[in-house]
Amino acid sequence: MTMEFDNNLPIYLQIMQYIKRQIVTGTLQAGDKIPSVRELAAELQINPNTVQRTFQELEREEVVETKRGLGRYVTSEERKIMTIKKEMAGELLERFLTGMQELGIEEQDILSIVADAVAEGKGGTTHE
Repeated sequence: MTMEFDNNLPIYLQIMQYIKRQIVTGTLQAGDKIPSVRELAAELQINPNTVQRTFQELEREEVVETKRGLGRYVTSEERKIMTIKKEMAGELLERFLTGMQELGIEEQDILSIVADAVAEGKGGTTHE
């Protein structure tokens, strides 16, 4: 795992987002074991306390669960994974809409652009 960290956002939050993205994209499956604190800290070259905080937050959010003596595992609850996916989709959508509004594009035009892009099966089309 390699990551480039954004200095404007706490590292533990960036790692949380990365792990959540791996879960919703299927790179990490429900029930998969995740690296230990030491393994991940060494891999990312960061303080183990940062990784520990990340894992504590992921446990609090019920994204991962600890099995005493065995390690941490991705939740096996599909409903929780779907909730994470919907939250991430909502964040993407919010950023998209904000960007479109900043460009001065009207709501109806946004809908047309999105509909055209979906119909063509890609996101990079322009609307005339």
